[in-house]
Amino acid sequence: MTPWNWLAAASVVLVQGCATSLATSQLLGERYFVTPIDTYPVLIASVDGSSSTISLKYVEPGVRRLVLEGPPGGAGVSAVQPFMLDVKPCIRYYIVAVKANALDTAFTPKVDFEQPLGSSCRTP
Repeated sequence: MTPWNWLAAASVVLVQGCATSLATSQLLGERYFVTPIDTYPVLIASVDGSSSTISLKYVEPGVRRLVLEGPPGGAGVSAVQPFMLDVKPCIRYYIVAVKANALDTAFTPKVDFEQPLGSSCRTP
């Protein structure tokens, strides 16, 4: 086998490894259902104590401790609240804040929708 064949074979294996993920799930602080007027997007400030500014979080399955920042209330202040989530493999979670009205700062976190990731994700 020539060096070019080895390089081609290695690149195919590398691309296949990047195209599939092994049982990771995704967390989004966005609304899936836009009809309910009492739900709002959230900022996922941290997962298990690790913070990031990336809006889409990839996590391993298991119980995860999220810290969510809700939408600002009437005074322009946002509330921060912990949220425990039992993450299943290969699921995209849409997480929202439920507020009594738009001026409230307090919110209740809720999973708006669980969407299977499909064939791109492999469960063990």
